Amino acid sequence: MRVLGISPLDKDASVSLVEDGEVLFAAGEERFSRHKQHAGFPALALAAGLAHTGWSPDELDAVAYPFLDWEDEARLMTSAMSDERRWLSTRAPRHLGAALAAAQARVPRGRAEIQGLSCADRSMAKAAHKALGHCILGTWPRVSRFVSQRASRRWLKHGIEDHRGWSEALLSGLTRAGVSAPLRRSEHHLSHAANAYRASGIERALILTLDGYGSGLAGSVSLGEGGHITRLAGLPFPHSLGSFYEAVTSSLGYHPDRHAGKVLGLAAYGDPDVLSPLLDERVLTEDGSLRLVDALNIHFSRYLAGRFPIIDVAAAWQATLERVACALASHWLNETGADALVLSGGVAANVKMNQRLHALPQVKRSFVYPNMGDGGCGTGLAIQLSWPGGVGAPLEHVYLGPETPLAEMRSALERAGLPFSEPADLPGELAARLHAGQVVARFAGRMEYGPRALGNRSILYRASEPDVNQWLNQRLGRTEFMPFAPVTLWEHRERCYEGLAGAEHAARFMTMTFDCTPFMKQSCPAAVHVDGTARPQLIERTQNPDYYDVLAAYERLSGIPCLVNTSFNMHEEPIVCTPDDAVRAFLLGHLDVLALGPYLVEAPVDSAAG
Repeated sequence: MRVLGISPLDKDASVSLVEDGEVLFAAGEERFSRHKQHAGFPALALAAGLAHTGWSPDELDAVAYPFLDWEDEARLMTSAMSDERRWLSTRAPRHLGAALAAAQARVPRGRAEIQGLSCADRSMAKAAHKALGHCILGTWPRVSRFVSQRASRRWLKHGIEDHRGWSEALLSGLTRAGVSAPLRRSEHHLSHAANAYRASGIERALILTLDGYGSGLAGSVSLGEGGHITRLAGLPFPHSLGSFYEAVTSSLGYHPDRHAGKVLGLAAYGDPDVLSPLLDERVLTEDGSLRLVDALNIHFSRYLAGRFPIIDVAAAWQATLERVACALASHWLNETGADALVLSGGVAANVKMNQRLHALPQVKRSFVYPNMGDGGCGTGLAIQLSWPGGVGAPLEHVYLGPETPLAEMRSALERAGLPFSEPADLPGELAARLHAGQVVARFAGRMEYGPRALGNRSILYRASEPDVNQWLNQRLGRTEFMPFAPVTLWEHRERCYEGLAGAEHAARFMTMTFDCTPFMKQSCPAAVHVDGTARPQLIERTQNPDYYDVLAAYERLSGIPCLVNTSFNMHEEPIVCTPDDAVRAFLLGHLDVLALGPYLVEAPVDSAAG
């Protein structure tokens, strides 16, 4: 059965082409349109996928879309908001004055400077009238309750309008593309559950999905067993860990859909005990359920971000997320007796939360779907609809995008006027350049699917230089306090990381942090965050031979089995897709060497950083 999977069109629209449960092609529209988190029908990705597989539109058996019809979604949203109003009416509002004063007294003094921040104690301080507004609207009990209910009504109105608009865009896009196969819709969280369980290769596992919103829910709990998925519970919207984290991301001045990772990076510098007691009273878990008090009132996080150091705000939100996720998982692991946990949904992009979940005493094995956000939902539902039965093999790689012919690579270099060579031993040459302290951009093979660069659209550098976070991030226009991630030879994994047992599969895809060993901290400081963790990609030669060979050759030269691996793109741009994209980012980033397929390119004299 041939299925076209299309992810939700509201952000990160993606295309997957799946046959009998096997993903043959998968890519996000943003890579082709060059619009970050592209919203709208993924026409360019669909054309690329059909070209890669050789399929024509009339050879498709079904189209999978991970939302119900807009009218059904409207009914679910309306019901969720009604339930929210009823629940809030049972809770007496509580004044926060004393709790806020106690929190203020817990703020540490005299903290060290943090690279990338103007001041360690910086807050998002507002003008007096704005600060007073956030205080009244976010912390005065009865006012806060009124604001929350009004926000729920506004969210419902816009949500229905959005689903109707995207439904129409989906149908018109399919018509323009000549796709007439039956459209198979599904409630949202089945798609997340399917991609996590089907790709894990685990026979019996608890499936936890956590995101912002999906078909009346903000999460789901299922049991995968013997190839079957059984829903155990739904976590109703707006009691959403995704929305909870988006609110603080926005309140700290970042884009809520794209920059949650920055909050995670900041959290490691802060003290969670400053504000966690306040959050613990607003984020409630009991018997495997989740409730958030005044969930959609953005003014609460706005007020705290303006009054307290942003690192302490980030730390409190991160600690609460970890606590709640672990409480949910623990309850359902105990209920089911499962000893494996698989994760999907946008919240599962939080690699530190994933580490905490893997460390639960009930968990022996963990897996996180590599494209855990909504960009992976079309894939999950397409796999589910075409699944042949039973338990499949573990996902081996996500090199599922387009591959550029060599002639197009040569043409791109010639158009740019860049001289190039074709070394007989390119991996060895790149390793020597890396060992000498050069920055290498690598563009080769099929493009990675999902948010991570895993070697084929990557920038590589030696991890032994601690200052690289500052100067390379500046070259790429990125935030200096964000840590780089390492790629590590599979056979050296235990030498570098602690707590890997049972999560090796997840670690192939940079979806979880691990505590670093003393060797890793000493030899690879550029890839170790301030909290002593790293988010590795473990690489075996069978996954990607040429990429592996670069790292293996570097290890022979340096004795270090890791390199920095960061995405090949400029700040706020999608990862490069074509040779022209690669050449542009190479020149704008003032990188030293570009490996474009088999071709080696030196930075022009006027572009090199020197």
